[in-house]
Amino acid sequence: MKAALWVLIIASFATVGWTLRMTFLKLRERRRSEEARAQAFLAQMAGATARKDAPGAVPAPAPAQTPAPPGAPANDGATQRLLFEAAHKAGEAGEPALAIQLYARLLARYPATGFAEPARAAAAALKKKLAKG
Repeated sequence: MKAALWVLIIASFATVGWTLRMTFLKLRERRRSEEARAQAFLAQMAGATARKDAPGAVPAPAPAQTPAPPGAPANDGATQRLLFEAAHKAGEAGEPALAIQLYARLLARYPATGFAEPARAAAAALKKKLAKG
């Protein structure tokens, strides 16, 4: 009877150890995949993996050449494009409030940009969508 009890105790410890090990391995793999997704997203936002021919992609207009407001970053064309793309992706991801905020930030910082008309149209469409839902 004692031997059966010891086998049961040892098996219990082995089961708990195996469960903890598998849990930590899954957590480590999940963290690695999250980091990989974050790196891919940042690379895409930087334009390294931008695809022009993606199905359903909205073509981004070229930014207009306007004088930079005081305090604006030197590379404002890239900033405008990043704001526009981030707002578009937020709208596609089902975050209309965030997308509207990003479009508003783009229009507030760069009112005469080439992205102004598409941003206004997209913001209006998202506001209608947000009002319905």
